[in-house]
Amino acid sequence: MSLANSGHNHTNTDENCSLVTLDDLTHEDLHEVLDTAAARKATASGLRDQPLAGQTMAMVFEKPSTRTRVSFETGMTQLGGHAVFLGPDDIHLGHGEPIRDTARALSGYVDYIIARVFDHTDVVELAEYATVPVINALTDNAHPCQTLADLLTIREQFDGFDASVAWVGDGNNVCQSFTLGAAMAGLDLTIATPEGYEIDDEVANHAAELGNAPQETNNPKTAVADADLIYTDVWVSMGMDDERDQRLAAFEGFQVTPDLVDDRPIMHCLPAHRGEEITDETLESENALVWQQAENRLHAQNGLLAWLDNQ
Repeated sequence: MSLANSGHNHTNTDENCSLVTLDDLTHEDLHEVLDTAAARKATASGLRDQPLAGQTMAMVFEKPSTRTRVSFETGMTQLGGHAVFLGPDDIHLGHGEPIRDTARALSGYVDYIIARVFDHTDVVELAEYATVPVINALTDNAHPCQTLADLLTIREQFDGFDASVAWVGDGNNVCQSFTLGAAMAGLDLTIATPEGYEIDDEVANHAAELGNAPQETNNPKTAVADADLIYTDVWVSMGMDDERDQRLAAFEGFQVTPDLVDDRPIMHCLPAHRGEEITDETLESENALVWQQAENRLHAQNGLLAWLDNQ
């Protein structure tokens, strides 16, 4: 399933404003979310208001996570709310109960639903039938919350979005969401992938419609030549273990090394497979923004939730 145009496409005037893909936000919405995130990050924790006091979030997880789970649970606490974790053994998502029934039942209990699942169509269906906002916390096609954190990090690093980014690696779910985010923010993006591992053509075309199509190449050195920042991610994502040997062979020459990085900042959404897509030396270098990027998952999601509360 293509990422482009596969979201629920809510608008601010809808009763239920969800984030299934990043372009469920308008350009103006995106900047408002990032402004809210930056403002909340800058506020001392003891002085933060709690706009979600008395509210509850259901966290539906088919896939494990460190950053997504902890950042959302912590964020709900900081915003005054409460999070209920629902792992694969806690809920009948798509087995034993239709997804539409789960969406409608949860809507009677909670104020928000986040979903970290394999099949993108599951989040689309949750958003269609839920009467509360649904947030995509990762599918095989998209990771919009990661992109919000990425954009917040880039904005901090460059005091805005006047920057060129090179993506080196797999045209995966993170890359596809980042492509839309870069287009909406006005970033120049070049994507270097091995042949056969590019982003969806529909995603590239949709990025052009949103404002800025990425450049694509199969040569990492070409991609980084004029880049201000380099971004990479794992070559073998969750659920792809059977493709491991094939992928490691295909991605030979795409490792992010100190020589490729030079003095540029480097981003990685984590977890990293050190020694595969990125060297340990690179990840531990002063060029790495990965820990700032990881922390910004919390702030970006807080910004999103506080913004949604005002819609």
